[in-house]
Amino acid sequence: MRLKPIVTGLTLACALTSQASFAETTLRVAHVWPGGSLIDRELFQAWANSIEEASQGRLEVEVYPGQTLTKSDKTYESAANGIADIGASAQGYTAGRFPLTQVVELPGVSSSAAQGACILQSLYDQGHLDDEYADTHPLFLFTTGPGYLHTKERAIETPEDLAGLRLRRPTPLVGDMFERLDAQAVGMPAPDVYTAMQRGVVDGLSFNWEAMKTFRLNDLADHHTEIPLYDLSLFATMSQRSYERLPADLQHIIDEHSGAEWAQRAAVVYDELIQQGRQEAEAAGDEILVIENALEDDDWGPVLQDTIDRYLNENGDRAEAVYEAAMTFKGQCPA
Repeated sequence: MRLKPIVTGLTLACALTSQASFAETTLRVAHVWPGGSLIDRELFQAWANSIEEASQGRLEVEVYPGQTLTKSDKTYESAANGIADIGASAQGYTAGRFPLTQVVELPGVSSSAAQGACILQSLYDQGHLDDEYADTHPLFLFTTGPGYLHTKERAIETPEDLAGLRLRRPTPLVGDMFERLDAQAVGMPAPDVYTAMQRGVVDGLSFNWEAMKTFRLNDLADHHTEIPLYDLSLFATMSQRSYERLPADLQHIIDEHSGAEWAQRAAVVYDELIQQGRQEAEAAGDEILVIENALEDDDWGPVLQDTIDRYLNENGDRAEAVYEAAMTFKGQCPA
């Protein structure tokens, strides 16, 4: 008789535990950043943990970092097709797919990850980019912060110093700039750059300081030129089918983990890594050349302005309107 309440209590406890641990839906997140990196831990794992907690375990989130579920250049397509429930990567890996989004990548638009994320998310929230993401359900858009030049054994002081170099291009816009300056632009996903530079396939690259740290490229590059060539746009987007199959209350939880708040949470992680990446190069004794007021610089200004003009001429009136909107948001978004 005395054992009965104990057995009943254990049975009830097991039932409650089983119910609490049961997930109605498992969401698979595919992203490009290395597993264990600060971006993996403080952005995507944090997002996953917050989703699980807010849904009281009804949603389980599995994070697949470092191209383990889908390759960098297939991440958006994988989310659109439902291969991944959520994909996060760079828009630039899908060439020609996001021409208006590229506005934020132009020289002079953004001066930090926080400002870039604010501008890009604002452009999307105000409907300027709807058509480019119509086949998915965007969660939040963000940027890397300004990307600079990093080379091995050769300093870059003026545009003429790029001639003859093989450089990994971060975006088609920067790739075109390299080609105009008689450099060879090499396209490859960010995780592949370390091996390519180690083997001499490329002589340098254009990256922000975060990527130099995250992908361990400060180990190889010893000359850095802080000329803001671009600010790479990034996305975290959800399969429309995966979103629509959720009940309304779980969709609401996803919506609460989207938009400006999470764009800025991504920016906080990036800006911290940007600082760490630069400090890492300084500690190694690398040469760092800073080009102040780049758009007004006698050497670099015409090159950067030419990149802006070419983009606007090639993409028409709509791109001009989005560019003007981006510059308006820049005045409203803290640097």
